[in-house]
Amino acid sequence: MSTNEQKPKIEIAIIGAGIIGCCTAYYLTRHPKFSNDKYHITIYESNEVACAASGKAGGLLANWAFPSQLGALSFDMHRELAEKYDGGKNWDYRVLDTISLEADIRDDIIAKKLNSNSGDDDDDDNIITPETKKHLKDMLGGYSNGSQSSLTSAETNNSDMLSSIRDKLKISDEQGQQKEKDGEDEDEDDEDDDDDDDDDEIDDDEQENITKNPLPDKLNWIQRDLVDDWSTIGDVKSTAQMHPLKFTKFMLEKAMETGAVDLIYAKVTGLTIDENTKEIVGLSFLPNETKNEKSPQEILKTRTEQINDNGELQTYDIDDVIVAMGPWTSKLLSDCPISGLRAHSITVMPDDMSKISAFAMFTELKVADSEYFSPEIYARRDEIYVCGEGDTLLDLPDPTKDSPIDEGKCAELFKYAGKLSKNIANGRTLLKQACYLPVLNVPTSSGPLIGQTNIENLYLSSGHSCWGINNSVISGKIMSEVILDKKSTSAPIDKMEPKIFFDASQISKP
Repeated sequence: MSTNEQKPKIEIAIIGAGIIGCCTAYYLTRHPKFSNDKYHITIYESNEVACAASGKAGGLLANWAFPSQLGALSFDMHRELAEKYDGGKNWDYRVLDTISLEADIRDDIIAKKLNSNSGDDDDDDNIITPETKKHLKDMLGGYSNGSQSSLTSAETNNSDMLSSIRDKLKISDEQGQQKEKDGEDEDEDDEDDDDDDDDDEIDDDEQENITKNPLPDKLNWIQRDLVDDWSTIGDVKSTAQMHPLKFTKFMLEKAMETGAVDLIYAKVTGLTIDENTKEIVGLSFLPNETKNEKSPQEILKTRTEQINDNGELQTYDIDDVIVAMGPWTSKLLSDCPISGLRAHSITVMPDDMSKISAFAMFTELKVADSEYFSPEIYARRDEIYVCGEGDTLLDLPDPTKDSPIDEGKCAELFKYAGKLSKNIANGRTLLKQACYLPVLNVPTSSGPLIGQTNIENLYLSSGHSCWGINNSVISGKIMSEVILDKKSTSAPIDKMEPKIFFDASQISKP
């Protein structure tokens, strides 16, 4: 090579523009050893950016996500990214409370528990519970006992509010002031007599349980009387949420802003392994000419040539290949024990978004005598997200196609979530969607698989299951370290290395 000839850049190929692939590209470009003069990254995407689970997941983040080596670290990294890039604005990042609850939403139970409230308020989601009642009494007592500053002004300006509080508590002005002053509350049970008459056939243990452990006051958009039990599984310090589609696109945009990353819309059809050195040297792909702004030949220059009349191209002299194909991984690496678990979800514009407080709920809903339904319900900034349990009824679609939707499963999500929340029932469905979670099918690990395979320079980051959104950023950072440092320095991944679980030399054609 003459002194005037430019040394070829090290070419890194990432297969898949989901959240894992885009985070990997982002962290590669932020690595201290990375430079535009030395490296170039090409991302190959067969459909659309974040078109699968990366764009259709709920976006829950938790510091208790598994595996433990990744979960808490990645949770903290999400917070740091949100602080750095205004995540609240750019991908709807926010902290929130997370609970699990059990509720009985059988029609006869709904009738027994809620009919007594039908004449009081058109909104059954805002029932006066014992906890709310105590809160209202505390407010009433505060004003009546003069504990507020500028008492006279407060009473004047809030007379309507005080009257409303007393009406809701069904006590007279004099009784209310006296009860708060004396601290007596033994008559509270009498105030619930009307409700008790209709609840005679409800399990007394369930009623006592929820009374002793009342739901948070600010969770005012579900049918509280239907809840039999609940528990906190995360608070604003340990759980958060974001919109995964917006986040993935943002991370890709930041990676491409460096000028070192290009995106090619193409279906990767094979990998080329040198028979002598047993290392990856290239890949073949079928480009989508209607989506690509620049031709693959323009991006990859002399590294690419056409290999058949179908328009399929072969790329040579690739230095590193990172497979981030999620549930489609085994369509390319046939021995890889990763498969897809289909899950449906809907997004709902509730009847009144202003009433929807920030909660994520894992539910177990009794829908028949021996039948339960367990949707997850997440309140977002501008909608409510509801997802159901996974199924394996359909095989993975071609990676260039969208996941098929079962209209019945989406209707079921709206129906049962609507029974728990009148705000959902009176709302409208915005999106119906399905996606496939990448699940690792081995008894000794729940995934993911991250690191180098048994083929030199062929890497994998996949099998993240339900925690792929949470663990995306730490996975991207680890992959950048494995590529450029030849080892992970952020977290131990020795038990996640792909070469432990399968032979990557078995290449199939998707």
